Amino acid sequence: MAVTEKDILNKLYFVAGCMFVFIFLVVYKLVDIQFIQGDKYRDLGVKRAVENVEIPANRGNVYSADGSLLATSIPKYDIRLDAVQPQNKTFQEYIKPLCDSLAKFTGKPASYHQQRIRKARANKNRYYLIARDIGYSDYLRVRNFPLLELGAIKGGLIVEQNTKREHPMGGIAHRSIGYERVDEDGNVTRAGIDGAYGEEYLKGTNGHRLKQKIGNGQWKPITDYNQTEPKDGYDVYTTIDVNIQDIAHHALLEQLEKYKADHGCVVVMETQTGEVKAIANLGRNSEGNYYERRNYAVWESHEPGSTFKLMALTAALEDKVIDTSDVVDTKNGILSFYGKKVRDSKRGGYGKISIGKAFEVSSNTGIVSAIDQHYRSNPKKFVERLYQMNLNQKLDLPILGEGEPIIPHPDNKKRWSGIALQWMAYGYGVSFTPLQTLTFYNAIANNGEMVKPQFLKEVKEFDETIVPFKKEIINPRICSQETVSKVKQLLKNVVDKEHGTGHKLYSPNFSMAGKTGTCQKDYANKDKLNYISSFAGFFPAENPKYSCIVVIHEPDKSVGYYGADVSGPVFKKIAQKIYTDTPLVDEVETLELVDAKTKSDFDTYFELAQKYKTIMPDVVGMSAMDALALLENMDVEVKVKLNGSGIIKKQSVDKSIKLKKNQVIVLEAS
Repeated sequence: MAVTEKDILNKLYFVAGCMFVFIFLVVYKLVDIQFIQGDKYRDLGVKRAVENVEIPANRGNVYSADGSLLATSIPKYDIRLDAVQPQNKTFQEYIKPLCDSLAKFTGKPASYHQQRIRKARANKNRYYLIARDIGYSDYLRVRNFPLLELGAIKGGLIVEQNTKREHPMGGIAHRSIGYERVDEDGNVTRAGIDGAYGEEYLKGTNGHRLKQKIGNGQWKPITDYNQTEPKDGYDVYTTIDVNIQDIAHHALLEQLEKYKADHGCVVVMETQTGEVKAIANLGRNSEGNYYERRNYAVWESHEPGSTFKLMALTAALEDKVIDTSDVVDTKNGILSFYGKKVRDSKRGGYGKISIGKAFEVSSNTGIVSAIDQHYRSNPKKFVERLYQMNLNQKLDLPILGEGEPIIPHPDNKKRWSGIALQWMAYGYGVSFTPLQTLTFYNAIANNGEMVKPQFLKEVKEFDETIVPFKKEIINPRICSQETVSKVKQLLKNVVDKEHGTGHKLYSPNFSMAGKTGTCQKDYANKDKLNYISSFAGFFPAENPKYSCIVVIHEPDKSVGYYGADVSGPVFKKIAQKIYTDTPLVDEVETLELVDAKTKSDFDTYFELAQKYKTIMPDVVGMSAMDALALLENMDVEVKVKLNGSGIIKKQSVDKSIKLKKNQVIVLEAS
């Protein structure tokens, strides 16, 4: 079939029509992009090329009660160079002096830096790293190097700031002070005080800075200044006393290592205010070293064992169903309830003794007999008395992760059993955290007033107090003054040299009161049977200034596991060192304590000093400032290596050595 001229014309018209439609659509799209949706696409282009980047604010500092720095945010800087940004004339003029400066800063030859920077410019590298993670003084030095001093526009300077959280005291109280943790999904959580008060006080307000995309996912600041400056967080002043904290930490560490224990904790609290002066939590890792793994004092709820006997006796005394002089029969050291046995640690028991004596020697059968005799027909009365003393309530601490206290109630059939009352009497079937137990002991020391443990004294901005923290009362009177007086005396007798389970802790130089605890752990499986050793109490016994609890889990049974042997010595060492190292002005008249060794050392030094004016004294144990004051008039040069609380631990010249003129003495403080 022949193609006619008409067919050819129709095809041409069709093609021309399609081209016309295509051109029309192109023109329409151009008009739409340019005039109708132009602003939208321009904004999108800017958004993809320029970003308003958030600049994290520095978190506020965390201080001890005396102003020692516990945690701080240190600014760190990365310095980079946009090797393409400087004009060629400027680049050639400044490249050699820049590399000379970098050589002095890094220790690498100038030729090394010049080769790499020229290569970066040839490869159009707009993000060349000059220095990483440097401090503020080095940052000021580097940004004033030739070329970089011209700034971002002329010199290609790129400055990126970040912050690192530092803990000047190292691992001491690390968990309680708090730190940042980042999980595998990038979520950030903070433990301790840093986490409890971070959002409200420490966090600050973030700033903003414009950055431009320069390819390969890299961004550089457009200007040398921030669009919005970050505002640092407030500073937090804790109740921690660095001297007491140091004492508690090392006393606990020494005992954990001696008994090869799994973990343990210590808390020291000021009796009247509830201020936590020290809190140490140490756990063992797979290499056998101890560090602050978890906040056991706040988190770990466990059966307290014999330290709970104070709560049981206080309840019974307050209900007036017993008196400390009442006699109980310890039944040769074994009692049976529903086929389950209660045993005394002393084989054969104690015979017939007073309830007070049963408490002092920690007789399980004596205490259980008393509670069973007076509450077996109405166990609800006993439990509800415990509830009235707030023992079933959490402390509502700001620090996250507080463990749940457990006291079974007869109405709760899932938790209550036929032997629940008897087991409860000597600390089984109930559960508390160390801090919850200490809060009760502190209430007894505080004449019945139960106060909430406090971790903060105030929040400050520079020298201005923003938020003061005051004492919080949980219960103004957990029991009568009569009951308080009776149990206080029992706690004193426990540590008396002739009376109780803590007689080994007795000291003629200072008084203590408390209760030992030795609780079986994992007792359902004899192959896994372990122990929890504890001691809770207060000092001085007559006018308590501090309360303290020591809990040590899973000591090596072959070395020892009784509370008086494992935890008690930690309590005694803390009390002893607080007496001798930390002046308690309001207790001078009460204690009338003169440390014999200190007096002897001083007398010896004084005698030598009268004969020779340049005899080296013993300054170990003094504060750095006191040591400097003592040595400043001896014509010697003193250098102090300060690391920690400021207590002198080592001196380069031994005591009683005659000093030379202008001799250098190095004091190490930690």
